[in-house]
Amino acid sequence: MAVFKRGGIYWFHFWWKGQHIQRSTHQGNPTTARTIQAAYRTALAKGEVGIIERKPTPTLKDFSRRFMEYIETRCADKPATVGFYAEKLTRLLEFQPLAEARLDQIDEALIESYVQQRARRMSPASVNRELATLRRALHLADEWRLIDRVPRVRLLPGERVREFVLTREQERLYLGMAPQPLHDFAVLLLDTGLRRGEALALQWADLHLEPISGARFGYLQVWRGKSKYARRTIPLTNRVRAMLADRLAASKSPLLFPDDNGGPFLGTSLDHQHKRLRDGLRLPKDFVIHSLRHTMLTRLGEAGADAFTIQRVAGHSSVLVSQRYMHPSPETTERAFERFEALSKELAESPSKSQKRQLPATVSATLVRVV
Repeated sequence: MAVFKRGGIYWFHFWWKGQHIQRSTHQGNPTTARTIQAAYRTALAKGEVGIIERKPTPTLKDFSRRFMEYIETRCADKPATVGFYAEKLTRLLEFQPLAEARLDQIDEALIESYVQQRARRMSPASVNRELATLRRALHLADEWRLIDRVPRVRLLPGERVREFVLTREQERLYLGMAPQPLHDFAVLLLDTGLRRGEALALQWADLHLEPISGARFGYLQVWRGKSKYARRTIPLTNRVRAMLADRLAASKSPLLFPDDNGGPFLGTSLDHQHKRLRDGLRLPKDFVIHSLRHTMLTRLGEAGADAFTIQRVAGHSSVLVSQRYMHPSPETTERAFERFEALSKELAESPSKSQKRQLPATVSATLVRVV
């Protein structure tokens, strides 16, 4: 390693991993030249062991633009998801200490101060959706190596879970008074368990009203939805088949539920129709559009479907999610115990001799020797 002068400028040169390194320092002072040489060699060493000098970490406000660009690209076919993240991110940025903080300065204490401020005005469910958005943004920043650590984001307890299930009588009243297209939309969800967005995206090309290949029912095909597990085939009940046949006969659109301009009917318009009808019938506030899907999946469980079947019909990502949709009624529980008791009684009354004959010969021989 050496410093030498060429003209009025000092240069340095040395060998690094078999390569000759020679650079001008652009300095006329030998002490400064040696300092530059040492700094250059240190920079090489950092690069060799994977140490990379990071650019200044952006604030959450600055990073939010990149985050939304990522969401808009990855969820381009899910406008509702894009809108969800945009709205929750706006709420996060309203809290100035969080918005102006660099990503590497966001820690558990700062997050808790945000929670305390928001929890005074918002429900636990609303705050938790905002926290989930923050957590996803921070994980993305970690993936892009903008931060070294993702702080722990603790959700608020006490989140209300809507588990309202329509009774048959409530269903009769609701469908009897429902305007179009809410009536047909409700029938579809009650007999297929589709998500609202999945139903609104359906086209006639996705339907097969007549059974094929020896099947008993026609079916509809869901091509995309909340996750990759949303792609599935769902049989059509006779009620849904009749309703769809009527709609098809009068349809002039490729969509099952078009608006006046031929585009997809808005979910918010369905919500308005539903709320007016629900309040007019004095049904519980917990009864939302999603309750129609929840009702169908619950009835499927009561009919004897196991969690894996419900997972397939619902398009859930995990069977654990499907288990939440199973709410056995007292009658269902009693029938299960009746079958359990009958089986126990049958086994208890079986002749011990016949049981012994069913044992393997080696086990029977061992029993004889013990006796």
